[in-house]
Amino acid sequence: MADWAILYDVEFLTLEESASRFWCGPHDPDPVIAQIGAVKLGLTGAFNVIDTFRAYVTPPGRGGTAQQMDPFFTRLTGITEAQIAAQGQPLAEALAALDAFSGGARLWSWGKDEFNMVAISCYVAGIAPPIPIERFGNAAALVLKAGMPYEDVKRTRSDMLAAYFGLKIEGLRAHDGLDDALSLAHAMRHLLTEGRLTATDFA
Repeated sequence: MADWAILYDVEFLTLEESASRFWCGPHDPDPVIAQIGAVKLGLTGAFNVIDTFRAYVTPPGRGGTAQQMDPFFTRLTGITEAQIAAQGQPLAEALAALDAFSGGARLWSWGKDEFNMVAISCYVAGIAPPIPIERFGNAAALVLKAGMPYEDVKRTRSDMLAAYFGLKIEGLRAHDGLDDALSLAHAMRHLLTEGRLTATDFA
């Protein structure tokens, strides 16, 4: 077992109210990844943040063309076309970099981003998912084990987790992949510090 866990979050293309249409509207984009954020959280000692990771991804489109971002997506996430043009990587490269950053540890998201976004993005890009499914975990199950009421789990987003546990973390922006991963990581650190979770829960 690694001495750290990886908490990650992805931002994916959307239009306003795409979620209510399950991304099936005539103008809805394929919900592919445009940004990945991740945090390496120590599972020993003071449970400190060891390192962080952020990658911009050129959103894959069907047939090998890049998808365009709607202005709503930029307002929601802060991610601009200019950032993607300057820093965007092919999906395969970004996922390989995330895998290398993880050092073989499990990757935990708030929910099942490996199904909802990673698998969809790989399918659209025409590549095999490079990280095996057993490497992924659902952090919602961790907070439930730690005693967070199920009703609260259902209505709490990843960007709200740190605040839910009374943690004041300055400078976090909702719908930024790294900042949402940091909110999740600080919540996990709090639960580890209180003894409500242990390192073995992240194995």
